[in-house]
Amino acid sequence: MDPLVAALKVAGSGLGAQSERLRIVSENLANAQSTGNTPGADPYRRKTVSFAAELDRATGASTVEIASIGHDQTAFPLEFQPGNEAADAAGFVKMPNVNVIIEMADMTEANRSYEANLQVVKQARELISMTIDLMRNQ
Repeated sequence: MDPLVAALKVAGSGLGAQSERLRIVSENLANAQSTGNTPGADPYRRKTVSFAAELDRATGASTVEIASIGHDQTAFPLEFQPGNEAADAAGFVKMPNVNVIIEMADMTEANRSYEANLQVVKQARELISMTIDLMRNQ
């Protein structure tokens, strides 16, 4: 298989994986304050993404795939909010285990990885186009 096509395949899989990662991070950020509806109920649990390398038999290249979307099992922090409908008898509310700073760092990393893969796609397309032009001029 053509190395440029293989590069496109690898970069394309990276784009898909990072796009899904950005979706999960966005979901986590959107639910960073989502508590349960009843006293003592669990709030939103942070989602995590795991990647896996997959061999593309057509190109012989190693691509990235989403292995799983899991849930962060760290403890829920408690906040004293006696007026909240999700507060227990002592006035404490279980808050989501989402750390906004970590999510923003994950978003930045995923965004940069997405941009890098997009640049690879652009470069490979340009090289393929240049190769076709060279073949036409012979």
